[in-house]
Parts: sequence; C-alpha cells; structure tokens
Amino acid sequence: MELQEMHQNLADRLSQQELVSATISQPRQKSNDLKRVKIKPVEIKNSYHIQFEYQHEHVLKHKNMTVEEAEAELENLFEEFRQGLFQFTEEKVQIQLSKKFKVSWKTEATEKTKAQLTHNRKKQYLLEDGIPYPFLVRLGVQNPDGSVKKQKYDKFRQINRFIEFIDDALVHLPKDRTVRILDFGSGKSYLTFALYHYLRVEKGLDLRVTGLDLKKEVIEECRGIAEDLNYEQLEFLVGDINDYNEESSVDMVVTLHACDTATDMALSRAVKWNAKVILSVPCCQSELNHQIDAPELGIMLQHGLIKERFSALATDSIRAELLSLVGYETQLMEFIDMEHTPKNILIRAYKTGRKPAEGQLERYRQFTGMLSAKPYLENELKELL
Repeated sequence: MELQEMHQNLADRLSQQELVSATISQPRQKSNDLKRVKIKPVEIKNSYHIQFEYQHEHVLKHKNMTVEEAEAELENLFEEFRQGLFQFTEEKVQIQLSKKFKVSWKTEATEKTKAQLTHNRKKQYLLEDGIPYPFLVRLGVQNPDGSVKKQKYDKFRQINRFIEFIDDALVHLPKDRTVRILDFGSGKSYLTFALYHYLRVEKGLDLRVTGLDLKKEVIEECRGIAEDLNYEQLEFLVGDINDYNEESSVDMVVTLHACDTATDMALSRAVKWNAKVILSVPCCQSELNHQIDAPELGIMLQHGLIKERFSALATDSIRAELLSLVGYETQLMEFIDMEHTPKNILIRAYKTGRKPAEGQLERYRQFTGMLSAKPYLENELKELL
C-alpha cells in the first residue's frame, strides 16, 4: 500500500466516525521527546471531535481537533512515527512504516464495537453530579440532593481532576499497612477532604491524613468539619512546612499553592521521607525571577511579564528535573483549565529509584548555568545528586 492510500483510508474511517481508539508509537528518532500519541473520539458541545494525547518523556498534553484537523495531524505524526494501532468499530488495523515509508497494513475483523464519546463529563467524573457526597455538601459545593451549586461547578471540576491524579497513584501506595499522607498548605481543604473521602470511603484504604496550614481559624473550621463527618483518620494542624518534624517516613505528600520556596521545602521533605507519591501545584514563584541573568534570552526577559512567566515555567522544569535526578518518575501536567487560574501546572512524581540517564545531570547543570540559577531545591537535595 502506498503512503497516500494509507492516509486516505484513515481519513475515510475518521470522517465516517468509525474510530474507537488508536495509538501511534515507535518514534523514528530516538532523541524524539514525544514517545507516543493516544487518540480517541470525544464529544464537545454536541460536536464530534478527535482527542490527541501526546505522551512526552515527562509531560502529558491533550488537544481536541475537528475531523479535518485530525486527518492532517495523522499525516504529520506518521512523518515522525513508524507504527500505528487503530481500533475501528468492526476491525483492528496495524500499520507499520519502513525507513523508506513503505506501508504494511494488516487488518483483523473484530466484534462490532461502538465508540464511546468520552467527553461526556458526567460519565468521566469519579464523583458524579447528582449523587450527594457528605463532604461536598458540608463544604458548600453540592446541595443536599447532590446537585452541584452553579457557582461551585469550577471547584467541582477541580476536585474531580485532583481525584483522577489520586486514582492514578493508587498502584504506588502500600496495601499491607496504614498509608501515611501529608498535605502541606491545605488551606480550606477541599482537596484534602476529597483525597480522604476517595481513598478511605470509596477505596477502603487504611490511612492517616494530616493537613497542615498556618491559618489557625481555617484549621479549626476544618477540624470541625472532619469531626462532623466522622473522618477519624483525618487531622488538621497549625504549622509551617519548615518546622514540621513529626515524621520519618511518608507515603504521599501533597502541596497545593505553597508560595515560592515553600513548595521546594515540601518537595525536599517528601524526597527525604522517601515518599512514594508527590503531587504539587506551585503558586507564586519569585526565586528564579530575582536570580536569572541570561543575556541570550534578553529579547524575552526585557519584558517583565514574559520574564515572570518564563521564570515560573523554568522553575517547575528545574523542580521536575531534580526529582527525576533523585529517583522519581516525574511529569508536569495540566491541573485545571487555563481560563480558571494561571497556576495550572501540577508536578506529579512517583518514586521508582531509577538512576539518572547518562549525561542528565550535566544537562541540568548547563541549563541552570545558562540562567545563573541557584535553586533552593538543588541545595536541599545536593547530598542525593
């Protein structure tokens, strides 16, 4: 089969809405940071689209496209990748491209399968709109009948997105003992309560969760809610991340919107406690903004707004790389949509103990050297690097 014929066959199936799922893999260049792409149909505002999930070395990205855009994107992807596995409604197709773009097209008939348009948000949510959850009712997100309050729907979406990350982390948590979880900077604790509910009530895990925050009145309110809900293994303490020395080993550390180097303090503690799972959403970040001195980037950094955003992105990249260097599988992921908050990057790290790749530490040094960066987290972890 010729390459153009392959693209036409795929385009025909997409236009007829036959796609169930697909995976594009085997990059032609080993240096390609994009490792694979997963594809599925979705429904957006009652319109058929195709969602592409781009799986990079450390980052996961999503993009929704029209059928026409998806057809063009497939052509682009097959310039970079050698293999595609497509599940259509009545057949499975395996595509293999040679170095010279010769096409191997193998089909296998399957039982008729209906494509699930997975952007039906209600079906996707781990906590469903319409089902009352006591903690969401108590926190004012739901009405007693389970309906989500209109002004709280963004919070409801955020809670569900967070629980997706918790669900993904289940495989990394111990099953034979009490799971120890710390939440630094828990604030009003919507997500702390969600974490406890999902792991304890929904999944039945034996766990002990501590929420830590500096605001005494907020902590007292959270204590009252936990008591009302009979969440016996959930406690809230007044305290600072840097002064918390009650633990020697922790399974999961959560830090949401801890400002500037408070995030780094929490990440450092997590690593030293040998935490199996780290979930961190940084907030304001000024350390690098004050340090950065990179004449090569002068065209960008002469603008205060751009310098601020670049510094924030570079800071999170540095954090992710440092975690990778000390034995974590790390990804930077979108937490909630950009229109709701600019602080939408979540650092997700799982402890694997994997050694750094050859030259990885040197590349890190080159990057921080270019920026004249002296990261707080690097200094905290220097004995492990």
